[in-house]
Amino acid sequence: MPASGEKHTSPLVPSRRQVLLGGAALGATALTAGPLVALGPSARATTTRGAGAPLRGDVFTLGVASGEPDHHSVVLWTRLAPDPLAEDGLGGLGRRAVTVEWELARDERFRHVVRRGVETTDAEAGYAVHVEVAGLAPGWEYHYRFRCGRFLSPTGRTRTAPAPGVLGGGMVMAFASCAQYEHGYFTAYRHLAEDEPDLVLHLGDYIYEYQPNSYVSPDGNVRDHRGPETETLANYRQRYAQYRTDADLRAAHAVAPWLVVPDDHEVDNNWAGDAYEKPEIPQPRFLERRANAFRAYYENMPLRRRNRPRGAHIRLYRTVAWGSLVNFHMLDTRQYRDDQACDDGWKICEDAVDPARTITGDEQERWLLGQFRRSRARWDLLGQQVFFAHRVNDSGAVSMDAWDGYRGSRDRISEGWVAAGVRNPVVLTGDVHTHWANELKADYADPDSPVIGTELVTSSITSGGNGADSDPAEHPDLQRNPHIKFRSNQRGYVRTHISRDEVRADFRVVDYVTEPGAPVRTRASFVIADRHPGLTEVTPR
Repeated sequence: MPASGEKHTSPLVPSRRQVLLGGAALGATALTAGPLVALGPSARATTTRGAGAPLRGDVFTLGVASGEPDHHSVVLWTRLAPDPLAEDGLGGLGRRAVTVEWELARDERFRHVVRRGVETTDAEAGYAVHVEVAGLAPGWEYHYRFRCGRFLSPTGRTRTAPAPGVLGGGMVMAFASCAQYEHGYFTAYRHLAEDEPDLVLHLGDYIYEYQPNSYVSPDGNVRDHRGPETETLANYRQRYAQYRTDADLRAAHAVAPWLVVPDDHEVDNNWAGDAYEKPEIPQPRFLERRANAFRAYYENMPLRRRNRPRGAHIRLYRTVAWGSLVNFHMLDTRQYRDDQACDDGWKICEDAVDPARTITGDEQERWLLGQFRRSRARWDLLGQQVFFAHRVNDSGAVSMDAWDGYRGSRDRISEGWVAAGVRNPVVLTGDVHTHWANELKADYADPDSPVIGTELVTSSITSGGNGADSDPAEHPDLQRNPHIKFRSNQRGYVRTHISRDEVRADFRVVDYVTEPGAPVRTRASFVIADRHPGLTEVTPR
């Protein structure tokens, strides 16, 4: 099989793009070419147990996904839903147990199957299926699919990470954030899939919790949420299903394994710890709502069993190694943070500089600093949610919802990677609906202070509507904040090429999202060189 990052197409089989993108767009098909695999009489005898009529509709409307790759295992995911928008959140299956077959192969036509099995799912699991497949070869590309009754799922592509200690030939990683279903079409997800990355990071706001037309983009909403604002488990399950009915999102899931962390809208806008957005409007059952949100998040993401929530708590901070090339440190900056200072918003606020304030919580901070000390990776990438660099507006205010509102946390983390001798620290960020490229400084008040790291911020997939192109150099944000080197208020994602010598970041944009089918282009490209934190702009390609 080709090494990570290489392309391979056999003349005897369809290309990955034909299989993955076409299959993701069409959804599941009726199985007419015989059995998926010979799994034994008990597995083939029936696909449903318990109450309910036999399955009659396409159960794979929500597609397939994989995630959490390490050097010998990966998670495979699907969720059954013949009626994905059913108000009870159970996808039209009522309450029954359903048997699902799965298989993993080295080729797209499944002539060389290496693992296969059977899982049972039910209403308690939201009809989600999580399969942790172990005993795989490191640095290998695989293909997977599911069958339920006479229905065969689309084919997904996944891969394992290189073995520990292996630098390898590099990798392509894309990251994205903020996909408001009402604000536009998920065309950027489709282009992300066409880039065929080895790994995708999603940094939060995968769904939005609002009731229809309560959050309207400047360009107007082009499609509607189904159901009320999400509070119950059924609400969240229905909302995830509605997002997954989008073929472009399904294509992005099918093309590569994902690493995911939520931000605020998976629960409630700008929530912080045990505090909800608007304390003036009592939410006496907020922790119950948070528990519902976390349960639905786990059900709908390719996460491991160890990430299963416990009530209103879910452990999602973790490190995933890609050989010795990259450590991906995935952070949670919502669940453990102090409430935003000075009632949130953009403020000049003395409390924001209180060194005791935390955005990560003490336990996660200790864990991350320990990961820095133990790291021997060429690149340490922090996958997290909110703006890390200092950013001041024209009135001198900073965002209380970003790391500026928790300056002590930012200082301890950045000083921690310097003290640990982290070779190449890079922060990856979502949330703000705008592309940014930032140099991280030891002291933002001193223009001559050394650059100690780099931040790449992805724009939204749709949130905020079409946006607009402009000359970044003329934007006042760059003039007020000279460590910020690029800004673009267009929708899109970031594609990175990571090698032993550099990280190349391509800021990918679409010109509109209010209609489907917008072409994609690279608005700007920057290189971060090994052992040289900071940004060098290069010609887009």
